[in-house]
Amino acid sequence: MRGLFFDQALLPQGWARAVRIAVDGGRIVSAISDSVDGQGDEHHKIGLPGMSNLHSHAFQRGMAGLSEIRGTSADSFWTWRDVMYRFVGRMTPDDIEAVAAQAYVEMLEAGFTRVGEFHYIHHDISGAPYPNVAELAERIVAATDASGISLTLLPVFYAHAGFGGRDPDPGQRRFINSIDGYSRLMDASRGLMAGREGAVIGVAPHSLRAVTPDELEALLAVSVNGPVHIHIAEQVREVEDCLAWSGQRPLQWLFNHAPIDRRWCLIHATHTTPEEIHAIASSGAVAGLCPVTEANLGDGTFNAPDFIGQGGALGVGTDSNVLIGLTDELRQLEYSQRLALKARNVLSSHETTSTGRALFDGALRGGSQALGMTAVGLTEGAFADIFSLDADSVALTGRSGDAVLDSWIFGAARPMVDCVWARGHKVVKDGRHIGREQIALRFRRTIEGLLSA
Repeated sequence: MRGLFFDQALLPQGWARAVRIAVDGGRIVSAISDSVDGQGDEHHKIGLPGMSNLHSHAFQRGMAGLSEIRGTSADSFWTWRDVMYRFVGRMTPDDIEAVAAQAYVEMLEAGFTRVGEFHYIHHDISGAPYPNVAELAERIVAATDASGISLTLLPVFYAHAGFGGRDPDPGQRRFINSIDGYSRLMDASRGLMAGREGAVIGVAPHSLRAVTPDELEALLAVSVNGPVHIHIAEQVREVEDCLAWSGQRPLQWLFNHAPIDRRWCLIHATHTTPEEIHAIASSGAVAGLCPVTEANLGDGTFNAPDFIGQGGALGVGTDSNVLIGLTDELRQLEYSQRLALKARNVLSSHETTSTGRALFDGALRGGSQALGMTAVGLTEGAFADIFSLDADSVALTGRSGDAVLDSWIFGAARPMVDCVWARGHKVVKDGRHIGREQIALRFRRTIEGLLSA
């Protein structure tokens, strides 16, 4: 048993003063306000619950900045994807593990304490399965062990290059599986995750363009519990291609053919009609938004005000990991709405007038749901996923309560996360991950090797 004491902390019922959190076995035993710090307690000024990063392709952290060069034609998601295919086409298992560990260190330093790894690299460079079908899933797990971040593993089923079962492209050779091959991968991945503290496993049909209706039905038949994540309606061309194939838009087709409920996380869902917004909100599914990546790729902007107004649940993810930052995702989410609507404080409400608080609370709830967590926040029984902010930062001068979140998200020019505990283990101190130097050294050597190849 150990104690953490915070002058102020955000509990599920709101901000509280003099909060003592008792931790044992990686979980919160109690969180008591108006308390006194016990002998040996670690004392901090501001405490917040760790956030879930609901959508990550960790390997893409290694190519951050490499696609910001204009091509001979208009650039888009599809031209970016070609760059990604070339990059991943030469990564070894060691490379993938090294890059993932670096990404997870940066997530923890930003306040993310759990990651949903949408894991779709399964085979070797030639496209052949490894003797151990879960070789690369093991490398993801090893990277989480090195960093300390909690993992929701989402092995991806990917079989086709387009709607209607089109044959895969050569650049997709490392992703492709049959239903039988995927079943073997899932069996191995479940064994890999069994008995691990805080581990959750789900399934991830990549997208409607990569999975046929029969394959989607087969995947859902073998997934009786756990999260279900899918890319959906990210690109205008995707919507147009789906209409040409089925006569329906992607979300429209999905709701007509799959049992969408609270287990589901609909990644991006950028291009939606009012009817589709209502369907997502009514189903209880989470809209998995990745605002920085969506801006970087030129995807578009999700209709968050209408969705939230109908009680919809949303969370944020770092997706391509071109930039890893919790405040960056939350700020970009709000700013994208302001630009689209030419208004301010769009995602706050009459009940939660602080925009920072509304963003943080919404992402905390939705992210936790999407990654299979039942106990959320600084509450008894939840995992002890906690971070503190540097209250001595000039950006937080004189702030308390919701003003802390508003100033941190919208007014801080430098990272302000001070310490981070993941499942009760302290993994970040004074803003730096405890294994940062060693993990960064391996990352640098990996990237130098990839870029010189």
